[in-house]
Amino acid sequence: MTKYVYFFGDGQAEGSGEMRNLLGGKGANLAEMTSIGLPVPAGFTLSTEVCTAFYANNRNYPETLKAEVAEHMRSVETLMGKRFGDRDNPLLVSVRSGGRASMPGMMDTVLNLGLNDETVQGVIQQSSDPRFAYDSYRRFIQMYANVVMGMNGDALEDILEDMKDERGVEQDTELTADDLKQLVVLFKTKVKEALGQEFPEDPHEQLWGAIGAVFGSWMNPRAVTYRRLNNIPAAWGTAVNIQSMVFGNMGDDCATGVAFTRNPSTGEHLFFGEFLVNAQGEDVVAGIRTPQPINKAGGDGSLPSMEEVMPESYAQLMKIQETLERHYRDMQDIEFTIEKGKLYMLQTRSGKRTAKASIRIAVEMEQEGLINEKEAVLRVSPEQLDQLLHPSLDPTADKTIIAKGLPASPGAACGKVVFCADEAEEEAKLGRDVILVRIETSPEDIHGMHAAQGILTARGGMTSHAAVVARGMGKCCVSGCGDIKVDYQQNQFTTRSGETIKKGDLITLDGSTGEVMLGQVPTVQPELTGDFGVLMIWVDKYRRMKVRTNADTPHDSKVAREFGAEGIGLCRTEHMFFEGDRVTAVREMILAADLEGRKTALAKILPMQKSDFLGIFREMKGLPVTIRLLDPPLHEFLPHTDAEIEELAAGLNVSMRVLKDKVDSLHEFNPMLGHRGCRLGITYPEIYDMQVQAIMEAACELVKNEGFDIVPEIMIPLVGHVKELEILRTNAVQVADEVIARYGVDVQYLIGTMIELPRAALTADEIAAQAEFFSFGTNDLTQTCFGLSRDDSGKFLPYYVEQEILPNDPFVAIDQSGVGELVRLGCEKGRQARSDIKLGICGEHGGEPSSVIFCHKIGLDYVSCSPFRVQIARLAAAHAALMDA
Repeated sequence: MTKYVYFFGDGQAEGSGEMRNLLGGKGANLAEMTSIGLPVPAGFTLSTEVCTAFYANNRNYPETLKAEVAEHMRSVETLMGKRFGDRDNPLLVSVRSGGRASMPGMMDTVLNLGLNDETVQGVIQQSSDPRFAYDSYRRFIQMYANVVMGMNGDALEDILEDMKDERGVEQDTELTADDLKQLVVLFKTKVKEALGQEFPEDPHEQLWGAIGAVFGSWMNPRAVTYRRLNNIPAAWGTAVNIQSMVFGNMGDDCATGVAFTRNPSTGEHLFFGEFLVNAQGEDVVAGIRTPQPINKAGGDGSLPSMEEVMPESYAQLMKIQETLERHYRDMQDIEFTIEKGKLYMLQTRSGKRTAKASIRIAVEMEQEGLINEKEAVLRVSPEQLDQLLHPSLDPTADKTIIAKGLPASPGAACGKVVFCADEAEEEAKLGRDVILVRIETSPEDIHGMHAAQGILTARGGMTSHAAVVARGMGKCCVSGCGDIKVDYQQNQFTTRSGETIKKGDLITLDGSTGEVMLGQVPTVQPELTGDFGVLMIWVDKYRRMKVRTNADTPHDSKVAREFGAEGIGLCRTEHMFFEGDRVTAVREMILAADLEGRKTALAKILPMQKSDFLGIFREMKGLPVTIRLLDPPLHEFLPHTDAEIEELAAGLNVSMRVLKDKVDSLHEFNPMLGHRGCRLGITYPEIYDMQVQAIMEAACELVKNEGFDIVPEIMIPLVGHVKELEILRTNAVQVADEVIARYGVDVQYLIGTMIELPRAALTADEIAAQAEFFSFGTNDLTQTCFGLSRDDSGKFLPYYVEQEILPNDPFVAIDQSGVGELVRLGCEKGRQARSDIKLGICGEHGGEPSSVIFCHKIGLDYVSCSPFRVQIARLAAAHAALMDA
């Protein structure tokens, strides 16, 4: 017979801290604290298996559960010397949730359960304090009516506030026993009026109602949202903890509080927390009364601390918190109650902390000998580094949220709204902060994106052009903001709630939440301490996989190297084509009537490309650089509006009709699957020949003149068939060898391909015969595997995640069973054909922690990500190696 209920009390426990999957975090830690001799009120835990059965059986419990609960309730009664439901000597209990992952405030709790019109008299006999008894009773009705019966909590809160107004008092604690007794009557009357049913008097009915409510709250909207945001599977379920009540509201020798063994904001090794005299737990967090500091060091002197008010209890609590931190070897978040001068522990768990605190605590605990280097690395989550590496909004500041989109690139930014990239650049030159607002961005907006403080787009997903480029630049970006409608003609955007934001108006973006706010919201700059440097030394010591960067300019390369990048995994040459006069030469090449005309235009581009590669090679001296040959379709380099076409025609001295015909001829219905990548190289080989020449001339010059040791990696994109690569490789080798011979130097080079089509992954063994490296382009591989457009899917993918069709947006975290399986297969087949093939990933997934861990598992040599995610990828790679050990 399956055991569903586990007892704890009087130093004995059927569970332990190792059983958090079964007992939830709270239940496991209550059992553990009991076992190590800490004062924990007796109780029992209904396991997470009950929750699983509850939902699997249409919200019905296992047959044996009621008998088990009754048996364990008798054990608690024996230990506490009271009986549940007894009119003369009643046992009251709390009913609380407790999943295996901490979900603070997301689920339901009921305190003081077991009170009714008869048992309240027993509590008065026990305590000799009618005020305490009726205070507990009215609290129970408020909580139970809201949590279990589904009544709006404001209705009873209004009655309480009305009574305080009538009595001329401000605090609940100033109401008398008679006031509270009257409140109980008023509350019950209101429950009957609002719900059409009596408030339950039977303690056993109350108990099962509360158990059902806690299990039911696992699927309440806020819990579902929290799980989705924190990647907590719904299948885990919650446990329910039933525990004998201890009371912090029996008088001035009673109290309740919440504390952390170290400061959760800064990481300082200082006991930190708050408490209230004559109160119950929810009072501390509800903000009805101002909590007092735990100790003198943690307060500002305006309110007396627990250290001063209750010195004996404080001394005992100090010893317990030290015991807990040593036992769990981590910073603890604890809850406690003091009843008549006696201290009880109600909860301990690993405390939530900021990124800054997380790093400091990990490093200092290693230095104190509590944990080792490996454990310290695992204590800091890669996701947290996002907080640390970008400005964030001041959490204390007021903000007016007017819209919400996708949190495409973290950080915070404030500026005046502009709607055009040229305007953004002009304003930035004048020293003004701007937010570039676009329906969607294109490569031609790159200069404006660089100039802006942040980017807001109405369309596009987490790996749209705006999102990818913004992350590469370390810019704050909110993409796919369907709450706004952009009107370029009127130079304004409107929100669903009716606000109109015009050019020049001030807005603030939060790229970590996707929120768009009116006006300026103050930001806080990131602070990197010496502890961060220490942690990253340990990170690099334990990871196996290399971390490169996606960088297209010498500046980006320099930034990435400072962040610890070990080379460039993706240099996108098309981004260079849009700068300054280059786009004019590119357009000349596109418009040329014949091969000679194209070669003439390409000869103008050659020195520009060579200059770029010289700068990048210099910044990356001694490190590998992978350069992708031209990928986007040619139409992206041409204007599209009549006004732009007319202006370009005049500049190139061609007729508008000729130019318009060329634009029309290059138009494609689905350019993502059209004439791009290696297909351009096949039809216009002179383009790739020019690029290979520029790469090799830059490399040969640095080897010859500056003593560099360079092995350029030339990457041919969008290969779907080995014959494509065979033709283009032959061309590239011919050009490269001619350059090497001309310079009279010995330069090694590699030729490889991007695996970004399912056919390429499936035939990777054939392709490997022509490739010395594979770089998996998982952005396009995700598009072609799912049949999704990453620029359009932002409209509906959030619903897929919300309805748990997909666990995550596949453009954010790699789809391991589909796209990931293609990557794994491509690696396996590639290595079978060429044992020394170099394998990496250069899609946006290269900087997403769960994807990095997946890449480690399948044996990739490196990941490549935007410069501002290099440190995140380094930490994730270390986590992967340590979890694998």
